[in-house]
Amino acid sequence: MKNLFVLGLVASLACHSVQAQTSSTAPSINDKPAFIADLMSRMTLDEKIGQLRLISIGGDMPLTRLADEIAAGRVGGTFNSVTRKDNRPLQDAAIQRSRLKIPMSFAYDVVHGHRTIFPIPLGLASSWDMDAITLTMRTAAIEASNDAVDMSFAPMVDISRDPRWGRTSEGFGEDPFLVSAAARAAVKGFQGSSPKNADSVMSAVKHFALYGAVEGGRDYATVDMSPMRMYQEYLPPYKAAIDAGSGGVMVALNSINGVPASSNTWLLQDLLRKDWGFKGVTFSDHGAIVELIRHGVAKDEREAAKLAIKAGIDMSMADELYLKELPGLVKSGEVSDKEIDNAVREVLSTKYDMGLFHDPYRRIGKPADDPADVNAESRLHRAETRDVARKSMVLLENKKQTLPLKKAGTIALVGPLADAKIDMMGSWSAAGVAAQSVTLLEGMRNAAGNKARVVYARGANVTTDEKIVEYLNFMNWDKPEVTQDKRTPAAMIAEAVKVARQSDVVVVALGESRGMSHESSSRVSIDLPPGQRELLTALKATGKPLVLVLMNGRPLALAREQKEADAILETWYTGTEGGNAISDLLFGDYNPSGKLPISFPRSTGQIPTYYNKPRLGRPFTEGKAGNYTSQYFEEITGPLYPFGYGLSYTDFSLSDVTLSSKTMARNGKLDASVTVKNTGKRAGETVVQLYIQDIAASVVRPVKELKDFRKLMLQPGEEKVVRFTIDEDKLKFFNAQLKFVAEAGQFNVQIGLDSVAVKQQEFELQ
Repeated sequence: MKNLFVLGLVASLACHSVQAQTSSTAPSINDKPAFIADLMSRMTLDEKIGQLRLISIGGDMPLTRLADEIAAGRVGGTFNSVTRKDNRPLQDAAIQRSRLKIPMSFAYDVVHGHRTIFPIPLGLASSWDMDAITLTMRTAAIEASNDAVDMSFAPMVDISRDPRWGRTSEGFGEDPFLVSAAARAAVKGFQGSSPKNADSVMSAVKHFALYGAVEGGRDYATVDMSPMRMYQEYLPPYKAAIDAGSGGVMVALNSINGVPASSNTWLLQDLLRKDWGFKGVTFSDHGAIVELIRHGVAKDEREAAKLAIKAGIDMSMADELYLKELPGLVKSGEVSDKEIDNAVREVLSTKYDMGLFHDPYRRIGKPADDPADVNAESRLHRAETRDVARKSMVLLENKKQTLPLKKAGTIALVGPLADAKIDMMGSWSAAGVAAQSVTLLEGMRNAAGNKARVVYARGANVTTDEKIVEYLNFMNWDKPEVTQDKRTPAAMIAEAVKVARQSDVVVVALGESRGMSHESSSRVSIDLPPGQRELLTALKATGKPLVLVLMNGRPLALAREQKEADAILETWYTGTEGGNAISDLLFGDYNPSGKLPISFPRSTGQIPTYYNKPRLGRPFTEGKAGNYTSQYFEEITGPLYPFGYGLSYTDFSLSDVTLSSKTMARNGKLDASVTVKNTGKRAGETVVQLYIQDIAASVVRPVKELKDFRKLMLQPGEEKVVRFTIDEDKLKFFNAQLKFVAEAGQFNVQIGLDSVAVKQQEFELQ
């Protein structure tokens, strides 16, 4: 007890160590600019450079060595240490042993939950529910801050239109408006009313910029894009996050029009700082500065460090180039004191904004308050993640009202993902514990109780390619991700068919292991793996009603599966309570309401398929073949499932669109309204979507663009008027001179329950 008392006393005194530096001759800690300026005036060059280092825990940097580095003033922050017991001695090293007692900051990739894992961001976007996204990130912030985390490297807001890209799972889809809305909601959730609050974490939006547009969907590849498309379609979500107050920006690994983002002065200085007014801290991505040599823009490490600091990279993540090279670069005059000071000021200002100068132990707390078990069940927020997960799933098919299932008889559950705890969590599952995940098998048995019998057979492995298994397990580092059943594929299918024939209905859980939708997991094909497709065909041959439950982090090509399955439920990766949440939908205890935030192509060869494509002189007609149109002649052109699409267990009707006026004056407004009615027999939610088409403009414009949406609940027979206000800002775009303008002329207003099935009216901007 005495030792605990002493430790608590030391921590309490340390909390006030920075404030104690302020005296009658020093600025007040409450005067941020003066306080930071005074602190910087007392820093040596080496101490300043130390603040620019962001170190990853582990590997060649164990905690004991790291503490010594911190005490020497050579580290500004860490990431990947996520317990109070790990972070406290590091903060102690800064506050008790370093000369200036500048607090450390601790970061982590908290992308869709910390200990309680929520649906992956692509699933969150499928909810079209910004309150659900805010709740997800608020819950994550509460849990992460309780583990001594100060900052999350999230949200990831890269627009993704090539589902071969593995990081599609981390983002919010293909549309600038929807992704921007999700970005704002995520930042609000992470930072709460202030990032200074003990239960908030600072947001660091990523990956700036254009990372989702990598060539061929290959991770880390190059991006070559016109400025007009960049400004109109790919940059808005980053700006939305920054305008919402995101205190950090993680810089992308890719090059942009020939210049790597990490050395791109236009991107980091002209656009981010000058045009957008960003005042926070920028981070390189992992090892990105040394990678400037591999990009071929730096001849050696010295030049790489020089390019990065001059471009505007404040903190160097997981390399030592700033530490090694900046002192000599400053001494030679190649890097100025001002350039160093600019970066240091942002690092210190962000720490100030996180409240660390007021209380370095704000999120670490006292040793006596540490949880006895960091993985304790009591720390989870199961009700919240189950609720969000139910909103995140999309019903793609429901022939002959196969769903919802009855809680009666015998139900066969088959598939390699039916009882896979780790896969429920998806990629970037932070401090989530796989053993705490509820699988689909567990969830269905929980829901069925003693009313129905749920029997299980694996049926297939996720993949039969051992090289892929080896790769996925290597990517997971600390534990095997993909376990293989050693039986032959024929034996596994035979067992599954036997179980199916003895059942009333078959549910088959197929898709990707979580490592297949992850960083560095780009795919040449977005088909289901061959072994899984063979299993589905064999189950179809039994003649039993067949429900396909998908678990995946990207759109899949499902033309064949669409024909074979009687119902298809896209669940993505649903998180800690995934099995229970999926079962809620399968048995009808919850009515599906999700809508796709990204289009599903018919085949890999149709990539990219996205709804807001530029208009063409020879456009194809969706669903029909036509000579000399922009098409692939082997198959129908257009998505299999369009952006904004999703079914329900009830039906909805839309009236024609009514406009309050057929003309709009400059700086004026008009209203577009529809009446939405639930024509089915049960209550349900739907998303009413507003699209606008610029009929003739000075440049080629998209066929349509999402400009607003409303999610609403309707009881059977209930109807509501949904009214959208259209102003000039909704009509603006970046023209060839990169001016944000609305041009006079005709516009189509389209309102629907997805991007294809819409009602339309026209008006004129005068």
